[in-house]
Amino acid sequence: MRSPCTREAREASQACFHNFCQLPSEPQSPTSMTTVSASRHVLEGVMGSLIYPNSQFTNHESLPSLQESFSNFTKAFPQYSQTDQADKIREQEYYHLSLSNRVCFDYIGHGLFSYSQQRSHSWEAPVASTSSASPPSRQYSSGLEPPFFDISYKAASLHSQIQYGGQMSELEYEMQKRIMALMNLSEDDYTMVFTANQLSAFKLVADSYPFQSNQNLLTVYDYENEAVKVMTESSKNKGARVMSAEFSWPSLGLKSGKLLKKVRRKRKNKRGLFVFPLQSRMTGARYSYLWMTMAQENGWHVLLDACGLGPKDMETLGLSLFKPDFLVCSFFKVFGENPSGFCCLFVKKSSSSILKDSSGTCIVRLVPARRPSQISEELANDDVETEERTEQEMHVDDNLQGSSSGPIFRQQTSEVTSDPQETKEISVKHEAPEIEESVASFESSKSQIIAGCGSGHSHLECRGLDHADSLGLILISARARYLINWLVNALMSLQHPHSENRNPLVRIYGPKVKFDRGPAVAFNVFDWKGEKIDPSIVQKLADRNNISLSKGFLLHIWFPDEYEHEREQIIETRTSKGGKVLNGTREKLHSGISVVTASLGFLTNFEDIHRLWAFVSRFLDADFVEKERWRYTALNQMTIEV
Repeated sequence: MRSPCTREAREASQACFHNFCQLPSEPQSPTSMTTVSASRHVLEGVMGSLIYPNSQFTNHESLPSLQESFSNFTKAFPQYSQTDQADKIREQEYYHLSLSNRVCFDYIGHGLFSYSQQRSHSWEAPVASTSSASPPSRQYSSGLEPPFFDISYKAASLHSQIQYGGQMSELEYEMQKRIMALMNLSEDDYTMVFTANQLSAFKLVADSYPFQSNQNLLTVYDYENEAVKVMTESSKNKGARVMSAEFSWPSLGLKSGKLLKKVRRKRKNKRGLFVFPLQSRMTGARYSYLWMTMAQENGWHVLLDACGLGPKDMETLGLSLFKPDFLVCSFFKVFGENPSGFCCLFVKKSSSSILKDSSGTCIVRLVPARRPSQISEELANDDVETEERTEQEMHVDDNLQGSSSGPIFRQQTSEVTSDPQETKEISVKHEAPEIEESVASFESSKSQIIAGCGSGHSHLECRGLDHADSLGLILISARARYLINWLVNALMSLQHPHSENRNPLVRIYGPKVKFDRGPAVAFNVFDWKGEKIDPSIVQKLADRNNISLSKGFLLHIWFPDEYEHEREQIIETRTSKGGKVLNGTREKLHSGISVVTASLGFLTNFEDIHRLWAFVSRFLDADFVEKERWRYTALNQMTIEV
């Protein structure tokens, strides 16, 4: 039976990811908008006709310059200039990206703080620069360590944490309140738990979920995900049946018919857990919200993986109509500077009763980071305290000849001390000075971090999240759409010279030029003979050129009959640990495709994607890899196999 809100849900889903945006067909006022279908048609037409029409580049030296490329880009997408506020934020708050000349395509999640905010609270002196683009001088204080906070593990199960909770520090409370606002979630509906990372969040759910009775796990991932692997192993240990969605070659589109059959399995009350990302963080493929409501209508509990979403994608109508039972989202500290952070697991309160007790230390607490001066003071205090305790123990030992050390020593001390108050003091000094000192240090640092990060003593300023809020969903989505589609189009324009079939240099996996695709792309580079260059080599050479890329492994690929002959040429087999297959190995084998991936954020600009395009084009030189190897050796560097 279809839910009465299905039509409403479908419209909401379209509003979430098929955002109305203005695309260049003819001059329009800033407030005018086109329909979704018209916008999609216009974008694809622009890509095909206005950006290097009928151009194929066979030499990296023949690529148009950055200035020429940007001029063509803005002519094709004049609305891109409306996103210049993002460029201003980057220039003022993330100026380290220009100073370091580093391009980052390997950040996933949400940035909490800005680099400028980090520097303004750093104990370090500012780095001198002669660049004309250097930011104005700033006054630096010594009140806060650059990372803003650390994490400490907490021995508690997910069930007990939700059931009984625990006292939160002011820092944790303010962070929770800010993140709940970002995610558009109500504290009346969801409980939030801090975890170390996505893997820890998935393990928490897997260890607590009743797979003994709800014996199915169904996942929708077109790539290998460590968190999903951990959840899979945990569920199998409880007797669960693990199923995965499949993706059709060559488009890698979701096999909707097969997934629908798995969602609508018999024994409705025994369904299990449906783990679903709204988009692939590897290929940029997007999936409809309707899969969540369909799973819920058929008795599944739903875990929504939001780690691969953009900074404002959760500010949609989606969660108001489709409330997942679990939601996971990750956060890092500073884009391009500090990738450490934490993950948040949200549990719907009405679903928390299904969770069972489990063991583990996946839950974390946020604690203020200590400055080097604090650490030095604590070490000095420890030395003084140690000397005092040693003298005290020697004095007691003189009075208690023949007494043993350890707990018995403390017990005997209490017995022979005539003054009860003295006994209490000796016991406290002997057993718990570190605890008292750490509590006092934590309370002191806690007030510093709240006061230092915000404008007042009760407000935590997450400037990275504030910047996303100031730009808004439509602007961020439109900017990412222009940039990712230009990049895909540019990569596909590179072809090897003099090859018999004009072999393309790059192969894109998943959606190509498409209106409603995510800001991520998976690709591989091929030599003039049509052989794939190892993604690890591409990643290493990119890193030498100050470009950070990621690698991944695409999975669950289904080949129709007409493409079955391509399977052997395309599919690779490797062990579950990611190593090469060896004869006689007992490791489980996985079939898929290793790829290079690039993810764009709202701080990515046109120069970033042009640099990536220019770097990849250098592989058009048949000797590029060999030249890089010799150049690296000539610089007396440690030889790294590429």
